[in-house]
Amino acid sequence: MSRLKQELPLQTCLVGGAVRDALLGLPVHERDHVVLGATPEQMRAHGFRQVGRDFPVFLHPATGEEYALARTERKSGPGHHGFMVHAEPDVTLEDDLRRRDLTINAMARAADGTLIDPFGGQRDLAARLLRHVSPAFVEDPLRVLRVARFAARLAPLGFAVAPETLSLMRRMVATGMLAELPPERIWREWEKALEQAAPGMFFEVLQGCGAHAVLWPELPWPAQGQPLWRRFLDRLAADDPRPTVRYAGLWHAAAAGPAAHGAVAARHRVPARFADLAALALGPGASLPAGNDPEPWLAFLERCDALRRPARLMEFIDLLRAWEDFTDATLRRADRLGTALAAVQTVISEPLRKAGLTGPALGQALRHARLQSVRRVLAEG
Repeated sequence: MSRLKQELPLQTCLVGGAVRDALLGLPVHERDHVVLGATPEQMRAHGFRQVGRDFPVFLHPATGEEYALARTERKSGPGHHGFMVHAEPDVTLEDDLRRRDLTINAMARAADGTLIDPFGGQRDLAARLLRHVSPAFVEDPLRVLRVARFAARLAPLGFAVAPETLSLMRRMVATGMLAELPPERIWREWEKALEQAAPGMFFEVLQGCGAHAVLWPELPWPAQGQPLWRRFLDRLAADDPRPTVRYAGLWHAAAAGPAAHGAVAARHRVPARFADLAALALGPGASLPAGNDPEPWLAFLERCDALRRPARLMEFIDLLRAWEDFTDATLRRADRLGTALAAVQTVISEPLRKAGLTGPALGQALRHARLQSVRRVLAEG
């Protein structure tokens, strides 16, 4: 790696998130670089592998880290991809940084360690502000969601969106720019937001700029205060890292109903592993049994397809347990559901098959054995 860098007679700088996170004292997971004064031919000649056709981005042959040619972008059409890219050797580092979304993402670190900060990113880090770099911010509607996602990530450190940036975001929403975004890009930002420390802030920012009502009006937001589901989402995020559980949790707490969730999931093409768990929470999970009668508990497990998909039900049980803790529920059913699942999983068909049972008779005997197993554990509990 060091030898190749020495042989590359070009100026490279570390840019973006790696610089930002290092200054914040956060772990740096990805390192992106910008290359000045180079052509694609030079990059390939030095062993870099070009990825994609739209942007001049290359992978280092030894580390796999991204090295992008310095570039500028000019709006040429609607949507997130409607840009003309200029990536000639005459593009300066400041030109490249100017096209970025937020000042805290528009800093660079030179090879000698010098911080290059032409737009006040370090100042805004200290002030805990998410501020746009230039008026060109309004050219890309995806930035509305990206800013909300950064707010969700950095809220625990006290970051907030700068008023002037929020004003630009409101203007973008009001002019209908979000309609230019493909559903996959919207979902990708939503999914990334669910992975953050304070995912509720993602929705808070989008509500503040008017985007929430445009993107998912089915999720209710009261005229005053925060919705219950927004508060539960952040509580859930403190204990459970799984974005699938967080997604289902916000819908469970919102109690918006299966039809509302179905409309959002279809519109934004929510992946099945997210949508299925939410559908379980809003469908069968909204009418859990109670008491010690084993029949309703077994019937519930059957409706949930629990024996074929136990992992999904375990996710729901974890979600339900968190919801019962959040609401101080007097009727605790998560543990009983887990006990019932474990009970039916102990019943196997092999002894019944050896006894000569097949077809409907085998199915009836197997269900009876499961019912008795659930009866025992509920009586013990």
